[in-house]
Amino acid sequence: MKLKHRLIIAFLIMIAMPVILISIAAGTIVRFQMDSIHESYDVEAKTIQVITNPIQILNRVTRGIFNEIKLYSLNSSEKLSDMDYYIEINDMLKPKHSFLAVRKNDEFIYVGDEEKRDMIGGLLPNYGTASTDVDGGIYLGGKNPFLVKLQDFKYTDNSMGTIFVITDLNVLMPQIKAVATQTMISFIIILFFTACLLMFWIYRSILKPLNVLRVATDHIKEGNLDYSVTVVTKDEIGQLCDDFESMRLRLKRLIDDRLQYEEDIKELVSNISHDLKTPLTAIKGYSEGLIDGVAVTEEKQNKYLKTIYMKANDMSALVDELAYYAKIDCNTIPYLFSDISLAEYFEDCVEDLHLELEVENIKVVYENLVDRDVKVVADVEQLKRVIHNIISNSVKYMDKPEGIIKIRIMDNEESVRVDIEDNGLGIDEEELPFIFDRFYRADASRSTKSGGSGLGLAIAKKVIEDHFGKVWAESEKNKGTTISFTLKKAV
Repeated sequence: MKLKHRLIIAFLIMIAMPVILISIAAGTIVRFQMDSIHESYDVEAKTIQVITNPIQILNRVTRGIFNEIKLYSLNSSEKLSDMDYYIEINDMLKPKHSFLAVRKNDEFIYVGDEEKRDMIGGLLPNYGTASTDVDGGIYLGGKNPFLVKLQDFKYTDNSMGTIFVITDLNVLMPQIKAVATQTMISFIIILFFTACLLMFWIYRSILKPLNVLRVATDHIKEGNLDYSVTVVTKDEIGQLCDDFESMRLRLKRLIDDRLQYEEDIKELVSNISHDLKTPLTAIKGYSEGLIDGVAVTEEKQNKYLKTIYMKANDMSALVDELAYYAKIDCNTIPYLFSDISLAEYFEDCVEDLHLELEVENIKVVYENLVDRDVKVVADVEQLKRVIHNIISNSVKYMDKPEGIIKIRIMDNEESVRVDIEDNGLGIDEEELPFIFDRFYRADASRSTKSGGSGLGLAIAKKVIEDHFGKVWAESEKNKGTTISFTLKKAV
């Protein structure tokens, strides 16, 4: 899920969840309290009415009984002088948390509940002074709230009488307060629960991946490029972590390549220093011999001069190879591709090789297994350099008195395969995968004696790959090595 959608859902949850849960909680609380009020006072009313105007609702509790008393006061006041009637009415009021009180002049002649009457005895209005309110009743507040309905009448002896119907509100008011209190507490708990839920969700989906990313950044800042970032989310932050991990891997690879390159350069400098030192020492020695007059005969002088010339050529070839690799490594070598006849090209190469390798006592065997009209796409000069580098490598590591180099050309469907096989020293199996790496030498001591920069096969691989081919090697120790490469056929 995308981060944008998560934020929208979080916003909707933040609004909807408290409303829904508070509605459920408030409804449950109010329903429970309404049932309690109905059970206590035997009155039915709408919830809003009970909360907004509870006094008016409680007037209904004793309305029937009070109307009866009022009717007797107008038509048959002698009924209100009957003590049995007082007891009867009081028994009817008890289940409604109410009681009856009757006053004659200033003295109470009947009280259904003395304890509760004492709570409000001084607050009851005098005869003829009571101002009724809210459906014939008055509210007496304070520590102990009561609802009082009263009716003045005349006894048969013309004494002043007042009959009171008093309802205890100590049950209803706490219930209404409980509704408000419980609703508020529920509201706070629901808000806290919703906030915790959203915080946990946001932490899991946003803050936790960001913290992982921050820790990884600190590790990389300290140079630890092996610390990986693993996040399973598929949102924008997950994508950011994936990009960060890709960046880390690429940065690590670049730094590793850079370090490896620096190590290769150090090795190259060391090898070149040694390789240059040998011919320079010879040139210096023979030059001093000529200057000091050691070579007194013309034959000896010519020998000294020829040696100096050969050593200078070795140095020149070494420098040229280094310069060439620098260009090819930077892809600045221009290729002049053309369609060349494979048979004619290799026949010329083999003829030149016969002359060069004859003095090394190495025999060249050539075998062409493709049609003479087959052509390949290649740069003539660069392909010549590849063959020369592979042959030179075979000559350097030839340890047999009679060396053999076989050149075999075979058809390979859309390409042509060229094998150059020798019967030389061979290469160890564990070293075989590295022989095309730049500056690599399979036998350091033997390479030092043989000379070379260790770039020959690396150059050959780069050139063949630029020809859209591939190159590989097979070898067996003390039996020989085969270097193979492919060339693309001309269409």
